[in-house]
Amino acid sequence: MENLEPNEINENIPTQYILFKSVNTLDKANFYEYLSVMIDWGVSITEALSSVESKISSAYFHQKISELITYIQSWDSFSKAMKKMPDIFTTAEISIVEAWEQIWALVDSLSKLSEDLKKVYNLKKKVQWALTYPLIIFLFLFLAILIVLVYVIPAIIPLFANSDVTLPFATQALIATSDFVKGNFGIIILFIATMYVAYIWYKATETGREQLDHFSLHLPLVWRVYRNYLLSNISSNLWSLIWSWVSVMTTLKLIGRSCGNEVYKQLFDTIMVRVSKWDKIVDSMRDIDPLKIYFPADFTQMLSVGEKTASLEKIAKKLNNQYEKEVEYSLSALTKWIEPIAILLAWLFVTWFAFAIFGAIMKVTQTVG
Repeated sequence: MENLEPNEINENIPTQYILFKSVNTLDKANFYEYLSVMIDWGVSITEALSSVESKISSAYFHQKISELITYIQSWDSFSKAMKKMPDIFTTAEISIVEAWEQIWALVDSLSKLSEDLKKVYNLKKKVQWALTYPLIIFLFLFLAILIVLVYVIPAIIPLFANSDVTLPFATQALIATSDFVKGNFGIIILFIATMYVAYIWYKATETGREQLDHFSLHLPLVWRVYRNYLLSNISSNLWSLIWSWVSVMTTLKLIGRSCGNEVYKQLFDTIMVRVSKWDKIVDSMRDIDPLKIYFPADFTQMLSVGEKTASLEKIAKKLNNQYEKEVEYSLSALTKWIEPIAILLAWLFVTWFAFAIFGAIMKVTQTVG
């Protein structure tokens, strides 16, 4: 049977319209785990894929597994079939599978990929859950302020409308804000929606991604969480790729492409160039980041030990574990700051509201008296 190309796959597999064409991290982790267990039991890879296919809930991933089976039945290796689906499998995953496939140890690579992806998924969930609480606090604060401006203030305004007194500045500002929000509510919603669409478009551009990633790494309170999260993923990929005997140059290239941040991608591109000229990895990191913003001292010190003792794999694994804990610590510090900030904002608005209302009442009372 001859090898099939991606554009020929439609002749072998019935296609269907799928709205959400994406595969989440947990589905891929379970896919690798199921596959490793089945192959370890002596099941052929095509039979294992057929069995795994029935366990996958994602319609899009289900379709892609069917395509994998077709490619492999046309005498493609598993890694070669994966290369034909770059929207599903990352270059790093393919490199790990390809390296172990050559020594007939596919089970080990699949098991390792499943373990790594589950760690990434769990860490991402921890970050999402930790950030949900402050987002809910600010959402309720925003809704409370909106209700006061749209419903409460207009109900109070008639009390002062018939009085021939000059209201305090705080009262005038509050009434003007309420009138603006109530009178232009549709325009405000449209503006917010437009800004969101513009953000999505800008983020999709190369310049936009680079600037937004740079901004995220310097955003107060958030930058430490984000940096530690990236360093955890970088050390995890370093560990996995070195463990799979992928060359140093390829490892650096894949880490830069898979870290999900344009700033770090450019840093690793520079490191790769310097290493190709026989510089050490750690020396390159220190030279391009003298202020230790992107590669903190403890990160480079531990990597330096790994380079000197030829134990980068073990050191990278320890760094991964350490920075997973660092993410939790920095998340804890972030959430401790959220409540005081929310309380301060609420206090400022309540103070403004109180001065505006009571100031107007006192002004009217004095005039009547």
